[in-house]
Amino acid sequence: MSVAIITGASKGLGRALAGALAREGWDLVLDARTAGPLAEAVEEIRAHGTRVTAVPGDVTDPVHRAELVAAAGGLGGLDLLVSNASALGSEPLVRLDALALDGLRAALETNVVAALGLLQEALPLLRASGAGTVIAVSSDAAAEAYETWGGYGASKAALDHLAAVLAVEEPQLRVWTVDPGDMQTDLYAAAVPDDGETRPDPRSVVPGFLRLLLRRPRSGRYSATSLLGVPS
Repeated sequence: MSVAIITGASKGLGRALAGALAREGWDLVLDARTAGPLAEAVEEIRAHGTRVTAVPGDVTDPVHRAELVAAAGGLGGLDLLVSNASALGSEPLVRLDALALDGLRAALETNVVAALGLLQEALPLLRASGAGTVIAVSSDAAAEAYETWGGYGASKAALDHLAAVLAVEEPQLRVWTVDPGDMQTDLYAAAVPDDGETRPDPRSVVPGFLRLLLRRPRSGRYSATSLLGVPS
């Protein structure tokens, strides 16, 4: 059985991906900051018959990161690490001239520092796996300049670069950054609360992630639309 850690898994993309992996037979360690919604997600996902361990906590806490990896070890190892937990740095998003530096630090701490810390904790298990894989959930804001998305985009750009360097340093692993595109999530609603457009459900992009895991292309940066064969 394959084992995955997914951060930010109580709702949105993390929850949708966890459910899809459970249907494929994966055992899971799931993280979220709020215990109640995480417990609800785990109860739903366990219905697929796989082992699912809930570890509530904040990925910026090194003790919590160690607990996540220990839980994966308890399930037999670790084959996939999905860094999905994210912080905006400002809710709603603001222009750079109004972005509080503490907000930027918070985004960097969650989106970059904590992601690297969890990776460092998990590397021994990933190296021991026959198919060790890392997925860093990115954003088009990491590659494009959008007004008000500067702080969040900068943090995701840093995450992209860490993943690219990891792929060079750990060639036996698959390391993918994935831009899922805009989705109807609480994170997006907090970022742009006045946006009246209907965005895709996170479940609609999950098949792209599953295709990555099935085909295992070379390490690199991918978009959900390209993985699904949808023109950008």
